[in-house]
Amino acid sequence: MPRVLLVGYDPETVDFSDPALPPGMTIEKVRAGVAVALQQFAARGWEGQVGYIRPDETAGPAVQRLLASKTYACVVIGAGVRLPPRRLSIFEAVLNAIHRAAPSAAIAFNTRPEDSADAAARWLPAGSGEGA
Repeated sequence: MPRVLLVGYDPETVDFSDPALPPGMTIEKVRAGVAVALQQFAARGWEGQVGYIRPDETAGPAVQRLLASKTYACVVIGAGVRLPPRRLSIFEAVLNAIHRAAPSAAIAFNTRPEDSADAAARWLPAGSGEGA
């Protein structure tokens, strides 16, 4: 069964007033979207895990620790991690952590938590658990 890791900022640490983020997002909407993503992963026959990180220098090491615990076929990076320009260095640290810790994992990007399964599906081979 393919494993998918969804990496995103802990919603408690996000400044939702940042204009770079999708309008109308809230802690509750993020948590609900993540729950939908996990259900969609399971419906496709994938084992899903959420890895919440903080928007600071601990992000890269936290991702490396998550990836050291299991082998993942795909890592989906949440939009909140990559969109705010002021957090570009954290996004780079997350990408480099994935590259070092899971070089064979595909990397995908969502636009909202609930489209994470579609993001992973773009990179996981057809029949890799979908419908299983």
